[in-house]
Amino acid sequence: MFGLGMQELLIILAIAFLIFGGKKLPEIGSGLGKAITSFKKGLKEVEEEGKEVCDSIPGVKEVTEIKETVDKVKNSTKIL
Repeated sequence: MFGLGMQELLIILAIAFLIFGGKKLPEIGSGLGKAITSFKKGLKEVEEEGKEVCDSIPGVKEVTEIKETVDKVKNSTKIL
């Protein structure tokens, strides 16, 4: 995990415990979890909107289908 071993993680957690205290750490963890969830949700929305825009442009869908077909053929020849 990010090149950190178990000892490094324990040291970081111990320092965080000393700085913030036992009562504040669950609140910080909860806030961080909500922020990550919100960020992921926002990314999914942007990806969906991007797909809708790409699909609305003439010819993009056909080109995407051709690319997928070409990729399948490439992958099938690699197996042989």
